[in-house]
Amino acid sequence: MKENTKANMKDNLSMDILTRSAENMSEKIPAKVRAVVLAAGQGKRLNSEAANLPKVLRRAAGHTLLEHVLRTLNFIDPSDTMLVVGYMWEKVCATVAPEYLHVIQTEQLGTGHAVAQARAWLEEVAKKLPAAPILCCYGDMPLISRETYIGMIKHHIASAATCTILSYDTPLDLAYGRIIRNEDGEFCEVVEDRDCTPAQKAIHEYNAGVYVFAVQALLDGIASLKNDNSQNEYYLTDIPGFLRSRGDKIELYRSTGKYEGLGVNTQADLDLVSRILRGEQG
Repeated sequence: MKENTKANMKDNLSMDILTRSAENMSEKIPAKVRAVVLAAGQGKRLNSEAANLPKVLRRAAGHTLLEHVLRTLNFIDPSDTMLVVGYMWEKVCATVAPEYLHVIQTEQLGTGHAVAQARAWLEEVAKKLPAAPILCCYGDMPLISRETYIGMIKHHIASAATCTILSYDTPLDLAYGRIIRNEDGEFCEVVEDRDCTPAQKAIHEYNAGVYVFAVQALLDGIASLKNDNSQNEYYLTDIPGFLRSRGDKIELYRSTGKYEGLGVNTQADLDLVSRILRGEQG
């Protein structure tokens, strides 16, 4: 990435920071929110090694994926935003404003393992306020709107939930986890696509993989994680099920955007996301 491009991105993000105070006055989120943004992935299916870029620095509609996400999250102060970086982490950190915190995931052992890298920071937050809301999201999901993030956070706080899960409906046939509800419409579990029964595959309410946790509950969930699965990885998606099993309140917040839960794993995904960001996809 050229040096002037890096400088422009830093300047743009810094300008967002300067306008944040006024914006926060209008958002009226009734608690201080912190965020963990997962940005450690290599993007093997994007051929990132050949491009000499990590996944979150691939560009869509003129900006990197991470820049799109951080712009959307500019209602959260950078000093309250922890980036979990890994593959080519120096490049990632060089492209964002220096106010953003970061921690390095040296091994890619799953999304739960990634969030666990921020444990020391989360523990400091929990000492002051155990119920402080923590948004966990991804640096390669640029389609989630500011309104959705804020609506989800407000719902989490108003409902006094321990964990709030972002779900969304889409006509696309995706290999993503399905949200399973009980007869009362309450959350039961997330079932990954490969484990779904035919009836579950017919469900089009998908897990976006984005959560708001009470910080101490998130720490408890991290401590509960095991890697006894086919990938030998630690999954963030296991934490809501753990919290539900001990009786915690789990809420679902349903996005109204049919594309908001899309991430970028392949070149086809990147092309689709670019078209959507440019307003070319119906």
